[in-house]
Amino acid sequence: MFCTGRTKLEIKKIEDKARRQMTFTKRRQCLYKKARELATKCGAKVAVIAFSNAGNVFVYGHPMVNTVLRWYEEAATGGGQ
Repeated sequence: MFCTGRTKLEIKKIEDKARRQMTFTKRRQCLYKKARELATKCGAKVAVIAFSNAGNVFVYGHPMVNTVLRWYEEAATGGGQ
């Protein structure tokens, strides 16, 4: 996997479009992995939504994105858990 753990990286926009897309794909997979770990180890309810520069939507949720978003909406309006 491409998750690098504690490596410090300078945060700036990647100018090369092909490299930027490749980095997005790698980082997205790492983000999903961390979300899975959080859900598994801590019993957390997790939703991740990422939009690429091309406008594609990528989602991960545990148990399901729609369920987590519904719980969030209920909590935000005072009617949740």
